Amino acid sequence: MSTPVTIGFDIGGTNMRAGAITEAGNIIDSTATEAPHDADELQEGIVRIVNKFRADHCIGAVGLAIAGFLDPDCEIVRFAPHLPWRDRHARAELQAALGVPVRLEHDANAAAWGEYKFGGAQGHDNWVLFALGTGIGATLMQDGNIYRGAFGTAPEFGHIQVVPHGRPCACGKRGCLERYCSGTALEQTARELLADNPITTSILSDHPELTGKTVMDAARQSDPIATAAVTSIAEWLGLALSMVVDILDPGMILIGGGMSADHDVYLPQATEIMAANIVGSGYRPVPTVSTAKLGGNAGMIGVADLARQLFIDKNQQK
Repeated sequence: MSTPVTIGFDIGGTNMRAGAITEAGNIIDSTATEAPHDADELQEGIVRIVNKFRADHCIGAVGLAIAGFLDPDCEIVRFAPHLPWRDRHARAELQAALGVPVRLEHDANAAAWGEYKFGGAQGHDNWVLFALGTGIGATLMQDGNIYRGAFGTAPEFGHIQVVPHGRPCACGKRGCLERYCSGTALEQTARELLADNPITTSILSDHPELTGKTVMDAARQSDPIATAAVTSIAEWLGLALSMVVDILDPGMILIGGGMSADHDVYLPQATEIMAANIVGSGYRPVPTVSTAKLGGNAGMIGVADLARQLFIDKNQQK
């Protein structure tokens, strides 16, 4: 009998990706599809994908990395801003449907665990992950463990209100950090700058599809609007990181998520702003700021490793 693999899912508001992952953290098979916007259809889609993997692999467990609030035992999806699940007992329902152990985890926590075990955070026990993409995910690793807080929702840095009555956020509040420091925020900032500066020549003016990525690419070409938008993102990120350092004193900060691919455009400036704004600047150690190594696969790999422990525990109980 072949060694069982674990199926790791990274479920976002637009797409969901899944991979068959070995004990060493290697992805040996993968697939991606659009994420359904109906709660039952989302669950049925997960089951279909797992059953397709079963045709070629022996499956020991399944892990789901989800952007949202889970209960402290990681069994119930309480609220996911970009997904249709609300108070969904997803773990029990999926275990009944699949017949294997299932692990749920916050997507940023899953990515952090992947980086801790197999990526850029190996050897570091006290550090913070900032996952910059459509929104902001964050994880605090404390003494080699994921810190969850009293009710399992920590840390939600992305939804700290930084601008009272500011931009509306998918979480229901206004002025959240992720509305000013994320891929979505970069796109919106660029659009606002274009509207406010109609006579400024910009290659973004006639771009058929304005996205965070196109703004990053334009900034590399010294486009004035794109450069201003990226500068705004860098300033917000730098200030946010300085607050994290003042409160938590991490040994390292890892930048992950989709925006980490363009870290050279904004991260040097953000790091300088962070260092200049921490308490005792110039008289205290400054944490290393670097980028994640596993890229967009960190969540899948991390939640698969966490789920694998359930399979191991189940076999030890036999």
